[in-house]
Amino acid sequence: MDTTPQDLSHLFEQLGLENSEESIAEFISKYKIPDDVLLTQAEFWNDSQRCFLKESLEEDAQWSELIDHLDTQLRK
Repeated sequence: MDTTPQDLSHLFEQLGLENSEESIAEFISKYKIPDDVLLTQAEFWNDSQRCFLKESLEEDAQWSELIDHLDTQLRK
């Protein structure tokens, strides 16, 4: 069983992104997803990140709730 804490910082770490509070806030302010584009189709993800997000959502994995939260944040 994975005991990794479930928060945005660790999600960003899983995605291979800088995971400080400042870096997360900058990422969310820099990137926005239009309403007609799925999170996994956003142009700013690399193939590995896209695959991780897609598989996590399809499997309703431990990260899916945080991924949904990130999706919401990227649409504001």
